[in-house]
Amino acid sequence: MNKVFLVGRLTRDPELRYTASNLATMRCAIAVDRQFVREGEERGADFINIVAFGNRAETMKKFLTKGSQIAIDGRIQTGSYDGADGKKVYTTDVIVENFQFLDSKGSRPQADSGNEFSEGFNDTPSSYSTPSNASTSDSSSDPFADFGAKIEVADSELPF
Repeated sequence: MNKVFLVGRLTRDPELRYTASNLATMRCAIAVDRQFVREGEERGADFINIVAFGNRAETMKKFLTKGSQIAIDGRIQTGSYDGADGKKVYTTDVIVENFQFLDSKGSRPQADSGNEFSEGFNDTPSSYSTPSNASTSDSSSDPFADFGAKIEVADSELPF
């Protein structure tokens, strides 16, 4: 089974592009704190590339900025390509299947009109089962409901 759950903060603003077939593709990275700290050292973080497609990508681009906290449910995908210097470059990305904003609503930009989450998120290249309302607080559709209370992270704890 290829399943990943991450909670972190965006290290840069999301980049939105469109494929030749007009499919939205969003790329960015999130910083995820490491659980253990060695004595005398600062807490480390891993910087993980994430990719989203379709309406999910457009929604993430619209409402997330550098520093936004997000929970992601997805899968790992590896790949490779030949770099400009002719050397093989290997990639590892997390493909976003579900996500949830973890910042308070007041800290995110407001939608232009209507319910911004009423659109479906099921237009990705694979058949993901994503809830149609990403902002719901219903624990039955929240993949992180079993993790307990909301995690608060002070700005001083961020690696960027």
